[in-house]
Amino acid sequence: MKHYDFAKLARVNSDAVECSADIRSQADYFNVEEKLPFNVDGSGGHVWLKIKKRGINTDWLAGELAKFSGVPQVAVGYAGLKDRHAVTIQWFSVNLEGHEEPNWTDFETEDIQIIDKTRHGKKLKRGVLSGNHFRLRLTNVQGDEASWLRSLRNIQLQGVPNYFAEQRFGHHGGNLQRAEFWFSTGKAPRKRKQKSIYLSAARSWLFNLVLATRIEEQNWNKSLLGDVMLLSGTKASLFNAEKLDAELTERLVSMDIHPTGPMWGRGSLSTSSDCLAIEQAALADWQQWQQALEKQGLNQQRRALRLFPDNFNWQFMADKQLELSFFLPAGSYATSVMRELAVISDAHHRNYADNKSLSDTEASQTEGT
Repeated sequence: MKHYDFAKLARVNSDAVECSADIRSQADYFNVEEKLPFNVDGSGGHVWLKIKKRGINTDWLAGELAKFSGVPQVAVGYAGLKDRHAVTIQWFSVNLEGHEEPNWTDFETEDIQIIDKTRHGKKLKRGVLSGNHFRLRLTNVQGDEASWLRSLRNIQLQGVPNYFAEQRFGHHGGNLQRAEFWFSTGKAPRKRKQKSIYLSAARSWLFNLVLATRIEEQNWNKSLLGDVMLLSGTKASLFNAEKLDAELTERLVSMDIHPTGPMWGRGSLSTSSDCLAIEQAALADWQQWQQALEKQGLNQQRRALRLFPDNFNWQFMADKQLELSFFLPAGSYATSVMRELAVISDAHHRNYADNKSLSDTEASQTEGT
């Protein structure tokens, strides 16, 4: 029987387990604003709306925009899902070609404000995102302030492990349990969306296991012989570390490049030598999962092992509160940053789970997309 306890995965910072705090005790204490990788050109058949929303699911809002505009939901685009229990600012596009533009002020409510409007020639597609700026307030902050300060400064200097965060795996690892049932019995989920969620969770868990192993061996942010390096700010600009020299070390220290771990799929691991041995050992007991992911047509990819929050700042406040602000690239998680600070309790998910289990969709809503 496999165990999927995210809390037990290795941490870099030993001080983190001596401190604790609550996150999202109020929606206003979790603020996210997404950044697009380009400027909208101002003309075309798609209306682009920059919307500030509070306590609202991204997909639900897209459906409401479609109804209000009199278009099918497929005509509405957004770059990524955002947590519902938060205040988020994100772009939506609405294809109004052949339709009259409605009065958008009639769409606004107390929890939905349109803060910018423009036009563009294309739909906003999933994943078209540079990243997200976070402003978070932690409450019920417990632990020695000196430990908190050491952790904060360590993150500012060296970044954090680029784990896929706990919400990726569903409530109590439910998505991983369903993936295991699928892979061990051959009984696939009926719904395409469920398949996608379970495959993504399984693939992410294997990556986390490799990353945890490298943390345990204290080389998660160092170069190993045979490592595959990723150029910072890119998703697929990769090269093999065939020799370890001063230039490579300097590029690692300056955050110009990052060591990577496997996103499992078809094809051979692109690592070699020492790095390949570590990855094979970390995943030796997961061959059934590897084969299942390959069978579903996924291909080998790589993901950076470390995450560096840009413009990382903090301020201690009264009543045992701590405010943080930072920018993360798309696909990364604010909760992974929090994990290197303290044992974090998600007040919203805790309260929600007291009433009913999180659904696959709810559990997969992530602040990092």
